[in-house]
Amino acid sequence: MIDVENLDKLSLNDFAERLAGKDPVPGGGGVSAYAAALGAALGSMVCALTTGKKKYAATQDELEKIIEKLEKYRERFLHGIKEDAKSFLPLAKAYSLPEETDEERAHKIKVMEELLLEAAQTPLSLMCDISEMLVLLERLSEIGSRLALSDVGVGAAMCRAAMESASLNVFINTKYMKNRTKAEELNEEANELVSTAAVLSEDIIAGVREQLID
Repeated sequence: MIDVENLDKLSLNDFAERLAGKDPVPGGGGVSAYAAALGAALGSMVCALTTGKKKYAATQDELEKIIEKLEKYRERFLHGIKEDAKSFLPLAKAYSLPEETDEERAHKIKVMEELLLEAAQTPLSLMCDISEMLVLLERLSEIGSRLALSDVGVGAAMCRAAMESASLNVFINTKYMKNRTKAEELNEEANELVSTAAVLSEDIIAGVREQLID
């Protein structure tokens, strides 16, 4: 039996082992959320290595605000591993609903439509948070400890991977929605978030790379 409530408490090895198994969760959605959490954690680490240093005293207040936000994002993303599972499991069960009669078919279509929408909105919400977090990492690339600069770049790379991955979990659900107007609306929002994140994350990584090899 899948223990959804404790998915975010698994060890690294256990999480990977669960991924490799036949259970539907954790899956790609959980990995997307976990990748985003790692990006947030790296940002927090950079803040921790920067705060309290005389060299960075001028931005101390700003760093404290950033780390507070990053920690909230990290907690939210880890919780997102469970949220993804909770939105997907009912959908997985709904695929096996009977459809022998017109009434059963109508009921299944209605249930599937509701669950597909919920399953698409979960990763989309994650994407919105990742987009906001990338702005914080961009600022850290400017004011964070130079000794931890590479970690900002890795954090941005994790965010980009999480964003791309989450978008696929939007598309796999919108693909089967009957309401194509709503589906295209969600797809458009996801594509815009991916495009924006791709530009910002690449700018951060390129900036970090330039400073490291200069």
